[in-house]
Amino acid sequence: MRSKFEIFFILLTIIVTLLFFVVIGSMFLIPTFEGFINALFSEKMVFAITLTLSTSLISAILAMLCCIPMAYTLSRYQFPFKRLFKIVIDLPMAFPEIVIGIALLMFLGSNGIGFHLDNLGIELVFNSLGIIIAQFFVALPYAVRTLYSTFNYIDSRYEFVSRSLGYSEVSTFFNVTLPMAKNGLFATGIITLARCIGTFASVLFVGGGILMKTETLAVSMYLNLSTGDIDMAITAGILLVIISFITIAVMEKYAKENHL
Repeated sequence: MRSKFEIFFILLTIIVTLLFFVVIGSMFLIPTFEGFINALFSEKMVFAITLTLSTSLISAILAMLCCIPMAYTLSRYQFPFKRLFKIVIDLPMAFPEIVIGIALLMFLGSNGIGFHLDNLGIELVFNSLGIIIAQFFVALPYAVRTLYSTFNYIDSRYEFVSRSLGYSEVSTFFNVTLPMAKNGLFATGIITLARCIGTFASVLFVGGGILMKTETLAVSMYLNLSTGDIDMAITAGILLVIISFITIAVMEKYAKENHL
């Protein structure tokens, strides 16, 4: 027999979840099937999909390569101003994404290092490289925070035993710590990739939101909505929802299988 407390919590969970489902699902009912298909296979949409997936994959790989040593450092080592470094790394998760976009644009643009890089023929804004940089800076804090929790969960005594048996610190890290953190690494990778795919404001500022040049799916949704092309805008939104759903479903399935 369920208690009233349990019933209340279950009902609240079901109602709020259904509300999310209805709100998100309503987007799938807006375009006609013909309009959706035409938009999906249009040149602009194919370009946006290709650009989004390629830049997001590169950004996610770079973020993972950086977040593994960073998260391990914050979890295991003590050094001056460690708490301050943790706050700075977590800071981008607390303020709007647009702040990162503006900061990156000022830093990489003509008002910052961009002036000197232009003389060397290097452009970091309003191109695909700018998109990758924006996605990287948005996703990295989430990756570090997720993996930091994973390393904290792993008992450091396993590493101590490995070191006492004569294995080096490097060997212990790659043969003991990382294998024990494989579930966390997988989850971090999925979350990071999904975050890169969904990045909008930073990409819009640093990439420039240029049609058929720096037009990712999120930017495409914004640009087409601004011009009144509802079918294109909603199709981009539907693709983002589908990609996000698949990545999260894969993560949940993998985590459940490994837990069992």
